[in-house]
Amino acid sequence: MNEARGGGTAGKAWMKAFEDIVIVAYAEAKNEKGSGRTAYDLAGEVLSGLVERSGIGLDQIDGLAASPTMSEGANPFYSVFMAELLGLQTSWLQGMDLGGASSIAGLHRAAMAIRSGACETVALIAADSPSTAWTAQFDRYDAPKVGLLGPPGAFALLMNRYDHLYRLKPEALGKLAVTQRAGAVQNPNAYERFRKPLTLEQYFQSPMLSEPIRVLDCVMYLDGASGVLITSRANAERRKLKSVRPIAYREVSNFRVRDLDADMLESGFATAGPKALADAGLRPDQIQMFHPYDDFTFAILLQLEQIGFCKRGEGSEFILSTDLSPRGRLALNTGGGQISAGQPGLASGGLNLVEAVRQLMGEAGERQVPNPRNAMVTGIGSIAIMRNWNVSNVLILEVGQ
Repeated sequence: MNEARGGGTAGKAWMKAFEDIVIVAYAEAKNEKGSGRTAYDLAGEVLSGLVERSGIGLDQIDGLAASPTMSEGANPFYSVFMAELLGLQTSWLQGMDLGGASSIAGLHRAAMAIRSGACETVALIAADSPSTAWTAQFDRYDAPKVGLLGPPGAFALLMNRYDHLYRLKPEALGKLAVTQRAGAVQNPNAYERFRKPLTLEQYFQSPMLSEPIRVLDCVMYLDGASGVLITSRANAERRKLKSVRPIAYREVSNFRVRDLDADMLESGFATAGPKALADAGLRPDQIQMFHPYDDFTFAILLQLEQIGFCKRGEGSEFILSTDLSPRGRLALNTGGGQISAGQPGLASGGLNLVEAVRQLMGEAGERQVPNPRNAMVTGIGSIAIMRNWNVSNVLILEVGQ
């Protein structure tokens, strides 16, 4: 363990939640469009995978963290019904509602529950099937009713502001799309239509959605699921299970919410990122893999800047000058991320969390990062109007001892 860990008293308190906590299994369902399956069915596939991989039976899984859905969005008892249909009797049950920040936030809350004695083993599951059924209503109360094309429109505002201040290089966003597509080609769980190489020329030929956002800058909603199994290190060692250790986590919701003049380009990552790194005793250049929440390519660029991989306004140059492949300086969303593997509904960031765990366990096949040591995973929840996103969180993982 790095002795420099623990960024002050608060940092030590945040890290305390992860003391002797490990991830011992991961599982994923293939992303498909119009699968005809329910979120419960997909979650069942993931839970079966977690049980098979770990050897920990249903009767020994006493906690569940269920991420939000769009296919069951109108159901106020979703997490309770999920546990029932999965055959889980729980002593700790958590329904998450932080959107794409839910999975890594759920991991932090599950760790605290295990350390408190509320439960011993938690299944963290994100499952959704919005391309089969969409029941959610999550329009903001203050959202414009005309003239704004949903999330692409909101992100276009951010991108245009950034371009005005710093000059955004579209070829950098194109590189992100091409790099992540290469990961999807080697990922059997990626949406099959996306398992084809992408060129920069094809990226620039993709239609404009909300200038300057192109179709290939965006995610596609699909049906899918992912999950991890979390338990104590003592339990993992007793069972001789391979493990991954969470070592730092920070989150910020509604960054500078009372500041009416807040810079719309600034997000909670400006706080959560540096604090998570300090807690882990790491510098940005010591992070080996970066698995950022990627609903849009531009979101990756902003996170790189605000977490500290490069300075404000230098994101384009950093992307263009950095090898982001699995064997490169900073391996990026090696399974394709959501943009190229597909976004399973509200997603919850689970797809990228599972890929990070898979890599750290050395089980990523052709796209495996050599000698994996650590990984950073991020989440984004909701998009504010004329501001940045509502939830920003950062998790750092390392190979289990």
